[in-house]
Amino acid sequence: MSTDEEAWAAAMAGEGEAFGLIFDRHRARVYRHSLGLAPSWADADDVVAVVFLEAWRKRDRVHFVGGSLLPWLLKTATFTAKNLTRASTRYRAALRRLPVGEHHADHADSIGDGDALTALRDLSQTDQQVLTLCVLEGISQEDAARVLGVRVGTVKSRLSRAKSRLRDVVGNQPAGIRQEGVSDVL
Repeated sequence: MSTDEEAWAAAMAGEGEAFGLIFDRHRARVYRHSLGLAPSWADADDVVAVVFLEAWRKRDRVHFVGGSLLPWLLKTATFTAKNLTRASTRYRAALRRLPVGEHHADHADSIGDGDALTALRDLSQTDQQVLTLCVLEGISQEDAARVLGVRVGTVKSRLSRAKSRLRDVVGNQPAGIRQEGVSDVL
């Protein structure tokens, strides 16, 4: 299928791969075109999705230029991006018309991360990895060894040393419930 017209005819005949071929041929070009027109790069992804949806939805009325569907796709991308930009502008204008509410401090800011989490962040990346995998995520030492690309014995010794380092930093506080309601168990 050398032209889009041939691929389109095959897609209309029920060959899903033919529509995928057209998508693969023109997706990047439609995306680059949309980047300059859409309100944000994330919106450009939406434009591409809508363009190909519209191509399929209006499959009986698409126009080919020299056997290519690209001009129709780019024209559709332009209209789609303009519609998205207008909608985004209306949405922002509506938000500006809303009354400004009283600012409230974020409750999460009043509670620190806790000694254990702060201490974990201060450990080396190697210690953080083994503690996160084995203690926080509950992955077996054998699976952690496969993930980290080391032997099981290495994971065991790293885990023991990391727990010891964390315990030294946090202190030998008794396990239990802190005031914030989080359990400190190592």
